[in-house]
Amino acid sequence: EIKEGGKSGIWRHPEAKDRKEAIGERINKKIAGRAAVITASDRCFAGRTEDLSGKLLAEGLKRFGFKTSKPVIVPDEREKISAAVLRLAKGADVVILTGGTGLSPRDITPETVAGLCDRLIPGIGEALRAAGQAASPLSSLSRSLAGQLGKTLIICLPGSQGGVRDALAVLEEILPHAVHIAKEGTH
Repeated sequence: EIKEGGKSGIWRHPEAKDRKEAIGERINKKIAGRAAVITASDRCFAGRTEDLSGKLLAEGLKRFGFKTSKPVIVPDEREKISAAVLRLAKGADVVILTGGTGLSPRDITPETVAGLCDRLIPGIGEALRAAGQAASPLSSLSRSLAGQLGKTLIICLPGSQGGVRDALAVLEEILPHAVHIAKEGTH
């Protein structure tokens, strides 16, 4: 599709897709990914607030080609978060949590998830915070993080719709490849 060199420089077939698009399509076709969404929120769990962030996250993951079901809602309690992650990780390539990444005393999602993971992936949390900086300087207060539990990726996002939107823009670029590699795919 692309030829480089000679007097003419770079020649590209007029119907060729750009490299990024072609790679993304190739990776997405190889992944029959399953994703699970967990909302960690006392208010949503009690029914005082609608879970808009979890729904937004699930819709975004479906657009990426992942199969996902309705978000699971748990209170901001270590045991409930742990149990939900462990249960859902058994049948998912990625489990993404929304909520509990702030500075409130009840925000314990990152600590809980870090304790479950075999290893952390610091670059994902860094990328999520960096992307949020354009929208709000307060994004630097988010304690988003990511790790692996076996071959399953576990990612913690903020509980706001804006935080989820910012995160989806980042994850769209990296999540298909990360899942592919975690499942022992090639680079």
